[in-house]
Amino acid sequence: MAQPLSEADIKQALSSLEGWEFSDDKISKEFGFNDFSEALGFIVRIGLEAEKQVHHPELFNVYNTVQISLSTHDAGDKVTQKDVDLAKAIESVS
Repeated sequence: MAQPLSEADIKQALSSLEGWEFSDDKISKEFGFNDFSEALGFIVRIGLEAEKQVHHPELFNVYNTVQISLSTHDAGDKVTQKDVDLAKAIESVS
């Protein structure tokens, strides 16, 4: 079972992840694209990476905007290293 990170550890991790925020026991970021097709392609790329990591984000999409929130269900819906690792992977496919 993954262990929750302290708030200080989360803030330290987010210092290297531009645009990611910590709130309500989640890390999150909003991504903007030119159109729905680009947003959907991004979601598919994220999905493939999430499946590799066996860790799945909360995704919300409206037209050209994708909002992503990460927390770890088996750690009481708190932020763990798994979330930070997935956020880094998401940045690499954006």
